[in-house]
Amino acid sequence: MEWLNYHHLFYFWTVMREGSLTAASARLSLAPSTVSAQLGKLEESLGGKLFQRAGRNLEPTDLGRLVFRYADEIFSLGREMMDTIRGRPTAGPLSLKAGVVDVLPKLIVRRLLEPALQLSERVKLVCLEDKEDALLAELAMHSLDVVLSDAPLRAGLSVKAYSHLLGECGITFFAVETLAGPLRGKFPLSLHEAPMLLPMEMTALRGGLERWFASLSIRPSIAGEFDDNALLNVFGQEGDGIFVAPTVIEPEVLRQHKVQVVGRTQAVKERYYAISVERIIKHPAVAAILEAARHNLFMTK
Repeated sequence: MEWLNYHHLFYFWTVMREGSLTAASARLSLAPSTVSAQLGKLEESLGGKLFQRAGRNLEPTDLGRLVFRYADEIFSLGREMMDTIRGRPTAGPLSLKAGVVDVLPKLIVRRLLEPALQLSERVKLVCLEDKEDALLAELAMHSLDVVLSDAPLRAGLSVKAYSHLLGECGITFFAVETLAGPLRGKFPLSLHEAPMLLPMEMTALRGGLERWFASLSIRPSIAGEFDDNALLNVFGQEGDGIFVAPTVIEPEVLRQHKVQVVGRTQAVKERYYAISVERIIKHPAVAAILEAARHNLFMTK
């Protein structure tokens, strides 16, 4: 078994935290040449460079950033262990770093994440919204604990992670009353040539909607396409077209956007996934998200 030299790792961790070799050397009460030599040995044992030159400064490489994240957890756990042994309270709350794919409705994201904040243990939530590929890269680097998505991991990705189904539900069509009223009686056929506000192509929801429209020979008039769900909802709230949202958040949409229900369908499903590097979820906050989604929000058996 190949052992890691934790003294060398501690020197590297200190350089990263202090921001420079000189500052770290002063903190460690060692000569810069000594610290530099220890960093060289760590790089040799890891098989790659931890820093690269950027002018007169040193910047971490991708390997350096990855090693620092692990080192930060290692030494944070060490401090926590000593605090526990000596009867002192631990340093801070449980951290949950969640990535959210940007097409997810903000209201459903809040409902999904809320159980993590209701644990008896205090939780610090860090929430990052981005495209799926960017979030999965962060997950692979262990910068995130979980990624919330509307689709499972695609086949062929190099990321070693697992898709945990949170649940599924139908969708509700919303519009301002002047638009919703005339369409409600003959829904869904009344959607033919009606103004629709849609998510961008290549999203799971857009694909499901288009297949459903085609099965009913419905051709709505596309009034707008958006990659920002919150912006799409604002246009819908202002009466620029019909928009959809998961039926499980229907009450919140009605209350927040002051719109009315045009109709509902179970033929188009919204599915939500928690993507994690853990096959069996051990993170308490992520476990709370899965449990609440499956047995409360979506009531999945």
